[in-house]
Amino acid sequence: MKPLITTPVNPNAQQGVKNVMAYLAEISGDKIITGQHTQSMAQEELHHIKAITGKLPALLGFELLSYSPNINYLDTDEDCMKEVEDNFGTLKRAWEWAGQKGLITFTWHWFSPLGGHSKAFYTRNTDFDASLAVQEGTPEYDALLSDMDVMAGYLKPFCRAGIPILWRPFHEGEGDWFWWGAKGAEPLKKLWRMMYNRYVNHHHLHNLIWVWNAPKRECYPGDDVVDIISRDMYPEKRRHTSQKERYDDLMKITDAPKIALIGETGVLPSPEAVHEEKVGWTSYMTWSHGFCLTEEFNTFDALRQVYHSPYAITKESLPELY
Repeated sequence: MKPLITTPVNPNAQQGVKNVMAYLAEISGDKIITGQHTQSMAQEELHHIKAITGKLPALLGFELLSYSPNINYLDTDEDCMKEVEDNFGTLKRAWEWAGQKGLITFTWHWFSPLGGHSKAFYTRNTDFDASLAVQEGTPEYDALLSDMDVMAGYLKPFCRAGIPILWRPFHEGEGDWFWWGAKGAEPLKKLWRMMYNRYVNHHHLHNLIWVWNAPKRECYPGDDVVDIISRDMYPEKRRHTSQKERYDDLMKITDAPKIALIGETGVLPSPEAVHEEKVGWTSYMTWSHGFCLTEEFNTFDALRQVYHSPYAITKESLPELY
């Protein structure tokens, strides 16, 4: 296997970005970083993992949906409002985690920048057109840029503090269920490059590690704007493997030897299988909403086995990277 690329695509990337990428490349094919998504102030998942295993994940995921500037509070439903309200203020938790030197990744279920109702990150709830949003001079373009700039404002304090962020925007863009993927590969690639340029060259967010999240080669925006490749997966319940086939499939989206990770999963991978089969996943992130809280997807014994595996990196064994 070729040595993985550890040089960030942003030539001005902070030292923390370089440290994280070098560390991920170092463990690839040997160990895997434990991760858990949280999207509420309560962080039930994090406390559950600690109670069951006695350990903490090395990587915590945080949700930015409630920070979307264009939430339509006048035309929504209870389910949407509960998710938004539960998410209010969660950047405080990200700051707390950064104070403990844990790894951070952000997911943004981005409510459409213009129009929409209820959970307007879903295509079915908005007529926002991504193909128009990448055309300068359109109302969609202006709205998109405005939202990007608002989110950049939330990210800048992390940059000033030198905190590296695994930044995974436009996730699952290969599908049509989110507005950013609804118009196909070409607008998706332009959206990515537009954000990269805006955040790196205009806002100087040099703490971001750019994590691409789609397994189709035709969607890939280019090696010059992607640090890490990833995909989301929800395999068979209670079946813990290396997910080697999905890894091999993902690696086909680029000829460059990129670092790879599991962006989201419902089922814990097996650190032993990752090690024995030399599969290059560097981290995983179990999704919230009960995937680790009930034994339907992951038994508590499996959770304990993963967190106590010699091939799993928990918060306790994570080196200080920033």
